[in-house]
Amino acid sequence: GKGGKDFRAAVPTYVHVVTPDGVEGNVPLSKVREQIRVLDLTFRGYYGGVDTGFDFDLASVDYTVNADWYYANYGSKAERDMKAALRQGGSDALNIYLATAGPYLGWATFPSALKAAGQAYLDGVVVDWKSLPGMGYYPRFDLGFTATHEVGHWISLYHTFQGGCNRWGDYVDDTPPQRTPSFGCPVGKDTCADPGLDPIHNFMDYSDDPCYTEFTAGQAERMQDAWMYWRA
Repeated sequence: GKGGKDFRAAVPTYVHVVTPDGVEGNVPLSKVREQIRVLDLTFRGYYGGVDTGFDFDLASVDYTVNADWYYANYGSKAERDMKAALRQGGSDALNIYLATAGPYLGWATFPSALKAAGQAYLDGVVVDWKSLPGMGYYPRFDLGFTATHEVGHWISLYHTFQGGCNRWGDYVDDTPPQRTPSFGCPVGKDTCADPGLDPIHNFMDYSDDPCYTEFTAGQAERMQDAWMYWRA
C-alpha cells in the first residue's frame, strides 16, 4: 500500500526479435516502438480504468536468427538457451522476446521467479510477434494487448478467473469473481453468484483485443506493491 496516485516506475525494456531465417517474424523497429507505446497507453489508463503509474522505456532492440529459439515452447531447452543468451538488465528490466510463442499468444514469468536459485535469467515475457499492432492477428489479437496481458503477469497479476468463484479469486478485491475465461467479448457474462459481472474488459481476462479497456485500482495497487517488493 505504499504506491498510490503519486507512484511512478520507469521500466527499462529490452526487445529481442527472433526469426528462423531473417525474414519471417522480422518485426521492423517501427512496430516495436508502436508496441511500447501501447504498453504505455494501457498501463496509464488511456483506454479506460486507472493509471497504474508504469511507463516503459525502450532500452534496445536486437535481432537474432535462430530457428530453435523462434519455435521455442514454454519450459523448453530452447527457451532457456534463448533467455540465457539474450536477457539484459537487472530485476527491474523487462525483456520481451518476439517469436512464435509456441502454441500460445504468449507467456510470462512472475516476479517471484527472480528468487528461485539460478532462475533469474528466465525472467521476462515471450510474445507471438503477430500479436503486435497491425502484424497479422486482425481483428482478434492485433492491437498489441497480448503484451499488455503478459506484462501484467510479469508485475504479479493473475488472470481475473484465477480461483474461479472461490473467495480468493485473483487476490484483487475490485475484480468480480469469474469462473471461466472469456473469449470474444461476451457482454453480460456472469459466471459466479457474487455481485458483479465477469470483468471481460479487463486486460487479465482472455477476451479479444477490441474488448479490452482496463486495469482496476486494486490491480494497480497489487502491481505497485509487487514492483517495490520484487523489482525496484
